[in-house]
Amino acid sequence: MKLGINGLGRIGKLSLWHHVSRKHFSGIVANIGREVGRNLEDLAASLERDSTYGRLGAYLHGHNCPRVIEELDNEKGTMVVNGVPVTILRSARNPADIAWQENDVKLVVDTTGVFTDPTADPDVKGGALRGHMQAGAEKVILSAPFKIKAKGLDMPEDAITTVMGINEEMYDAERHSLISAASCTTTCLSYMIKPLMERVGADNILSASMVTVHAATGSQQVLDRLPKSGAVDLRKNRSILNNIILTTTGAAKALALVIPEMASIGFMAESVRIPTSSGSLIILVLNLQEDSDKPIKREDINSIYKDYAANNSYLLFSEQQNVSSDILGTPAAAAVIEGTETHTRTANIQVNLDKVKADSLVPGADPILNVPVTQAVVYGWYDNELGSYTNMLGDQIVHISEGMF
Repeated sequence: MKLGINGLGRIGKLSLWHHVSRKHFSGIVANIGREVGRNLEDLAASLERDSTYGRLGAYLHGHNCPRVIEELDNEKGTMVVNGVPVTILRSARNPADIAWQENDVKLVVDTTGVFTDPTADPDVKGGALRGHMQAGAEKVILSAPFKIKAKGLDMPEDAITTVMGINEEMYDAERHSLISAASCTTTCLSYMIKPLMERVGADNILSASMVTVHAATGSQQVLDRLPKSGAVDLRKNRSILNNIILTTTGAAKALALVIPEMASIGFMAESVRIPTSSGSLIILVLNLQEDSDKPIKREDINSIYKDYAANNSYLLFSEQQNVSSDILGTPAAAAVIEGTETHTRTANIQVNLDKVKADSLVPGADPILNVPVTQAVVYGWYDNELGSYTNMLGDQIVHISEGMF
C-alpha cells in the first residue's frame, strides 16, 4: 500500500521522514504541484536537510550515516529514500487533478493547510479537500482542524476528528472518509485534560483556561510587511524574529470534538507566538471542586499524570527542569508534563445567593455559601512539528491504513 502526501511544507516533509523510517508503506507519492529549484536534486537537498532537526541520515541512522537519498530520476520524478520508493508529482495544485489513481494511491494525508473545509464541493474554484477522493483516494487525513466556512452547515456524516489514544475508536472505517488529526495544540491539550477528567470527573472541573506559548509557523512573516486588503489582524504581518505576537487558537473548539465532556465546561484558549523554530508549551489553569475536607494538593495532580503516563506512551511525566529545545524530537509524545512546575491553591469561594436567580436557589439554604475550590496550574511541553504532532499523525495514518487492506 502506498501513502500519498499532499504538500512538503513542515508537516509534509517531516511526515515523509517519519514514514521512510517506519517503512509501513511500500512507497510514498508526494505532490507539490510545481517545480522545485533546477531539478530533482535540488528537491532532494531540501528533503535531506532541516534547520531544526538536522540531516535526514542522522535522524535515521546516526551521525556517521552516508546519504540516504539515491536513484534520482528527474524525468520520472522518482527517488529512493532510505530504501523506500518515493515519487514526486509536480504538475497539479488542485486536489481533484492530482494523479492519485494513476499512482495507485488510496490513502492521502493533506498537509498543505489550504484545504480544510469538509463541506466544500470538490469542483469549487481553487480546489477542496474532497477533491482528493475525486482524484482516486478513498480516505483523506487532514493534518489540521476542520474549518467549515459557510455558516449554518453541520459537520458531514463522513467526517470526524480524532486524536490517537484519546478517541480513535470513534473512527468508523465504513462511514468516515475525511479524518482530521486536529492540531498539535489540541493533541497536547487532550493529553493534559483526559487524565484529570478520568480521575477528578468532568462535574468537578468548574472552569478551565489555557495559553499556548507556541513556536513560529510558516504562516508568519520573517520581516514586517504590509497587510493584505481587508486584513483584520495586523499582527500577523509583523516579524516573528523580533516579536512575541498575540494570536488565536481553535484548540478549545477542537478539544470538544475529541473529548465531548468538555462542551459542558467553561473553557477558554489563547495563544502567543514566540521566536523559536519548534517546541511549544501549554499553561493549563483549572478550577476544581472536591471534597471540602480533602483539598487537592500538587502531589495529587502529579500522581494523576504519573499513573496515566505509566500506562500510556503518548504522555510523558518529567521531573527534570526542561526548556523548549529539550522537547524537540521526543518520540510520539503528545505531551510532556513538567511536574516540577505544577501548582495548586485551595480557597473558599464565597457565593452570595442573593445574586443568584430565585429559581436556582435551594429552599432553606443560607444566603452566603462557602465553596472550597482548588486552582491548579499544569505545564505541558510539546514538539509542535516532528516529535509530538508528526509522530502522532504517523500513528494515526498507520491505524487508518490497517483497516483498508
